[in-house]
Amino acid sequence: MSAAKDHTERIETGIWLIAIFKLAKALALLAAGIGAALLLHHDVQATLRRLTSALLIGRESRVIELLLTKAASIDDRQLKLAEAGTFFYAALFFTEGTGLLLRRRWAEYLTTIITASFIPFEIIAVVRRFGPVRIVVVLINIAVVWYLVRKIRRDRKAS
Repeated sequence: MSAAKDHTERIETGIWLIAIFKLAKALALLAAGIGAALLLHHDVQATLRRLTSALLIGRESRVIELLLTKAASIDDRQLKLAEAGTFFYAALFFTEGTGLLLRRRWAEYLTTIITASFIPFEIIAVVRRFGPVRIVVVLINIAVVWYLVRKIRRDRKAS
């Protein structure tokens, strides 16, 4: 296998991994949006208490109790906003992921711009509440932007 062919395969693997990552985020947001829609016009706290009981999640957990307490303050307006936001971002991530899988140049640009635009907010979130998951998310998104910018530049030079 030639070095050029190996290089092309690595690029395609990178695009494929980014696309799968975007599609996984889209599916997670779609599930969250559906969850928000199902909670509309219901007692959110009571619904979540039934869910934790059905899933055999220990109610003695401080985290579960904190979530249930916060859920009590959620109203229908907030649920509608959450639903709309999650469906919007799910559609955006589905568009990015699908476009990348179809090897569309516009998807590379769109993904670069959208992903780069989230990085400052993610860094602020890390500064406000430090956590390993937040750090990993920022690092993944920085890697995605770096990879795509390099690929776009390389493709421009080749054409």
